[in-house]
Amino acid sequence: MKARNDNAMPARPLAKMFPLRSRSKARTSPYSPSQIRSFKKKVYDYYDNQGRDLPWRKRVTPYRVLVSEIMLQQTQVDRVIAKYREFLAAFPDFKALAQAPMARLLRLWSGMGYNRRALALKALAQDVVTEHKGKLPSDPDILVTLPGIGPYTAGAISAFAFNRPVVFMDTNIRRVYIHEFFRDGENIRDEELRPLVQLTLDTKDPGKWYNALMDYGSMLKKEQVNPNKRSAHYKRQSPFENSNRQVRGRILKVLVKGPPLTADRIVKETGMAAARVMKNLEELAREGFIMKRRGRYLIE
Repeated sequence: MKARNDNAMPARPLAKMFPLRSRSKARTSPYSPSQIRSFKKKVYDYYDNQGRDLPWRKRVTPYRVLVSEIMLQQTQVDRVIAKYREFLAAFPDFKALAQAPMARLLRLWSGMGYNRRALALKALAQDVVTEHKGKLPSDPDILVTLPGIGPYTAGAISAFAFNRPVVFMDTNIRRVYIHEFFRDGENIRDEELRPLVQLTLDTKDPGKWYNALMDYGSMLKKEQVNPNKRSAHYKRQSPFENSNRQVRGRILKVLVKGPPLTADRIVKETGMAAARVMKNLEELAREGFIMKRRGRYLIE
């Protein structure tokens, strides 16, 4: 982590530095070049002084960026860091991941949650090896056709792995632009933010710019009332306790430990209601996570 500089704290939002006459105009009036320069300087000043030292920002390769972006979907940065290093040690490239035994892959993924990502990541690696000669495409329009990749992840990979000047949106980026440009706005849609993302994009070094935005947005979440609550797309994450995610996670954790088990044994080991375990066993088998053989469930 870079040394903290308390004198480098962000200045006031642009909405206060350059007030506009009405809320409606705040959504439509263009900002001047000096305002845009001021905004970019603020973000870069914060990043240069307090940017995060993250392992996927070192020795950047398309594979390493891909793994980090899939892991960071729905999982906090601190939890990803240790798993990321462990994952790369076990599966250092697309070929190794494409050939990974499912049990080993899920055992390593355990604790990350949202295990579908591991399945999608393996399927993606297989596609890259067989359909793209082992090289991850750089075009977001192609990336988005691969398993587990949506519009945000496609844009992030294109920018971080290939330094392409694409426009994409995530929760941290959204937080920055709402805080800086829509100080008094409510129910703000991403369609209103994207032109500003395009306008302020550092086309000479988009990878660095997006890293700076991510870090600035992460800081805002800790030090401000979360600006994303004023987004039209804001949703609270559903509780994990007693959720289907918890049931599925416990089932997989039991099965990656050892031999095939009967449904009754899995119910006992997970400590969850039998009906919910049975329902999720069927879903996990249908999705390809587990198999049923001779009345017992297993991961191959």
